[in-house]
Order: sequence, then structure tokens, then C-alpha cells
Amino acid sequence: MDPLRRSPSPCSSRPSSPRTPPCEMLGYVGIEAVLDQLKIKAMKMGFEFNIMVVGQSGLGKSTMVNTLFKSKIWNCTPLDLGQGPVPQTLQLHSVTHVIEEKGVKLKLTVTDTPGFGDQINNDKCWDPILGYINGQYEQYLQEEILITRQRHIPDTRVHCCVYFVPPTGHCLRPLDIEFLQRLCRTVNVVPVIARADSLTIEERENFRQRIQHNLKTHCIDVYPQKCFDEDINDRILNSKIRDRIPFAVVGADQEHLVNGRCVLGRKTKWGIIEVENMAHCEFPLLRDLLIRSHLQDLKDITHNVHYENYRVCRLNQSHMLPRGPGWVNLGPTSASPPATHAPSKVRRRTHDNSTEGF
Repeated sequence: MDPLRRSPSPCSSRPSSPRTPPCEMLGYVGIEAVLDQLKIKAMKMGFEFNIMVVGQSGLGKSTMVNTLFKSKIWNCTPLDLGQGPVPQTLQLHSVTHVIEEKGVKLKLTVTDTPGFGDQINNDKCWDPILGYINGQYEQYLQEEILITRQRHIPDTRVHCCVYFVPPTGHCLRPLDIEFLQRLCRTVNVVPVIARADSLTIEERENFRQRIQHNLKTHCIDVYPQKCFDEDINDRILNSKIRDRIPFAVVGADQEHLVNGRCVLGRKTKWGIIEVENMAHCEFPLLRDLLIRSHLQDLKDITHNVHYENYRVCRLNQSHMLPRGPGWVNLGPTSASPPATHAPSKVRRRTHDNSTEGF
């Protein structure tokens, strides 16, 4: 598969209307300097990215996050049932760090969901997760509808949810199907096969095909959604990604010496599994998707599709808006999240997330 390099989004550079043909220029004006201005402003303000990892305990979620950003984002603790009782309810934990690389600052927030799917009765175990995601939408909405609002609204909305599928080698479990059907309507979902080194190459490919069949059969639209391919370049690139989803990944945050070079990998008695080696796993594809090629697109779809659906539902629920300064009373949110339909093919408005300060 080719490296995931993304062309400029059509939302940020719309073609000229047929009624307004381009004017022939007689000399150099300097319009291209706008790109330098945007770059300087973005470098000053930095970027925000919020990611959620969901899966059963022991699938390597914390290690995968550390591997993605090559930082100690999350402290990995080995499972030891003797240290304390197993949590009886799902608990959400978030950590925020500022990562800087070559002068570019990224405010990264990672939300973990320990306890998901670990109980005997997992009925509605997804409610706290969906409630958290919609709670961030509600918080952003309340800030947005203020009469006197902040210049840069803090963005805590979840831009991407990485769902870890246990490497059973069979197909998606009923729990996975029920949860993904609800989750894909609320947030961008990227499923991955966790601990893929426990499967052979043939088992991995067969497992991937079964999962893809499950997703198609149960109408689970994971990221990147086909309805948002707005030009031929997006269609070609995203089609290659969809053919490989779910990515078979292996996480490791320790370096080992292989043929005279240090590589990230896991050491076993059979050898070293290099996480950045495509012959061993598909971690490079996941990294390129989340960071190098689609990070801004994930944020755009979150703002212009998922959050927009939530905003429309909440405003439709409000029958009377009080006058005067202060918070607009939309009424308390219901216990269940607003009914959101599957993302429709709407034109995504340009949204400059790079101007959000820390």
C-alpha cells in the first residue's frame, strides 16, 4: 500500500464558480503569501487533537497510544488481579499533554475506557462512553451559544475513537456490533485488530475479511466514510484505506537493536516484532491515518458532521430561548443521547481549527 499522503481537502480550496471565471493577472501580486501567514499563525497557536481508545482490558490500548506519539502519554501497568478488585462499572480517564515537534505544538488529549466489556453482564456498557462524547458536544454548544463568548472556544470534543477488536480470529462479537452501530453515528470510528502478533498472516487476513463483512452487513460506517469522498484523489486514497481496515496492529514502547539499528518492537523467544515494519504489522498505516494524512479531516468531520447533527437535535429540542446575556437555557440533556441519524452527505464547511489556542 502506498504511503498515506493526503491531497488538500476540497473544502479548503473550492473551485471557481462557472459564472466567475478567473481573471488574468498582469503581474505578481503576492496572494500566495497567505499560505505563509496561515502557517505562522498556526505555529503560534498550535493544534488540538482528542482521541479515545475503547476495548477490553489487556489489549494494549495504553501501549498503542505511547507508540503512536513516541511519548509516555499513558503509564502502562501490567494486569494484576491481586492488587485490587476488578472495577464493577466502566470508568473514563483522560490525560492531556502538549507535544512539540520541529516547532509545531500539539495539545493531545487521550481518553481511556477501562472496564469496557470486562463484566459478565455488559448490557448497555456503552452508555457512559456515548454520554461522555455527547457531554463534550454539549459543553462546546453551551460555549458557542453564549452572547459574549470566548474568542477561541476550548475544543474537548472527541475527534476519533480507536476501537480495539480482540484477536479471536472469528468475527465481531455481538457486543462489538451493538456498540459500533451506536458509536459510528456519534464519532469517527477507526477499528483495529489488537495484538495482531497472536495471529498468523492467513488468520489475520481471514479475520479482516470477516470483520469487513460484519461491518457491511450491519451498516456500520467507519472512518473514512465513503459518502465524504469529495474528489477523485480522496476516493482513490480512502478506497485503499477502507480495503485495509481494520488495521492489524502491534504496540511497543521499547527499542531494540536489530541489524545495527534501534527499532521499536516487542521481543519474543522467536525474535523481535518491529511495529514500524509493514511485513510484521500495519501500525504505520494507522499512524499515517491518524497523524500524517487525516488528522485535520478527522477534526473537520467532527465539527461539520457529528457535532452539527448534535447541535441541530439540541436546538430542535429547545422551544423557548430566554433573552438577556448569559447562558442560553436549552433544558437538561436527556439520559439517552439525542437521536442522531446516520451522517448525511452534506457539504462540510471550512473550519480553521488551527487557530484554537491552548
